[in-house]
Amino acid sequence: MDAKVDAVVLASGGLDSTVALAVAVREHGRRVAAIHAGYGHRTQARELEAFGAVADHYGIERRLVVSLDYLRSIGGSALTDRAIEVPEGELHREGVPVTYVPFRNGHLLAVAVSWAEVLGAGSVYIGAVEEDSSGYPDCREEFFRAFERAAALGTAAGAARIVTPLIHLRKSEIVKLGAELGAPLELTWSCYRSSGPACGRCDSCLLRLRGFREAGMEDPVLYAAGATEGCD
Repeated sequence: MDAKVDAVVLASGGLDSTVALAVAVREHGRRVAAIHAGYGHRTQARELEAFGAVADHYGIERRLVVSLDYLRSIGGSALTDRAIEVPEGELHREGVPVTYVPFRNGHLLAVAVSWAEVLGAGSVYIGAVEEDSSGYPDCREEFFRAFERAAALGTAAGAARIVTPLIHLRKSEIVKLGAELGAPLELTWSCYRSSGPACGRCDSCLLRLRGFREAGMEDPVLYAAGATEGCD
């Protein structure tokens, strides 16, 4: 447990963060730590289960699970406020969807940078995607570069690099990269609505299903009966 840590990876247990973790492991071997944050979202328990399974797969010893439940108290998102329904997915929708959790990635990165500073890690990995996402403003590359500069000013040891290895990839490219790296895609969880089987209808499920289809691969995750029929 005293081994040097080169990189901290934000790992939700989802597809994108798992592939980002696979990239970090390829680049840093066992000198990787993984951090998971629950924020009171609907599938929090299922994602934590997926995180544990993925971390076990890679034999990651340094793990940190933190609670950002105050994001549920703040509300404003269908993922954290049960009074706001998670809508049917619409991949061509314009604007920011109600599943956006206000400034979530800022909160996640703040925790990860703090831990990286304590561990002496030079990099923080996050599986954010700008090119093929739901249009969340805190998934833009310019946001991560700005956060990196701010963190450099606010840390004593010099901020870790914010590494976004998937930022300009389409979901199909992420699936292919995960397969190439041998990432355990079957252990991941992406659904916004359900903890099992996946609904196949929310934005996250639709993006995932389209990614696997365009990659010419079958999604190994179980979906509700008939849920994926006619999915675009």
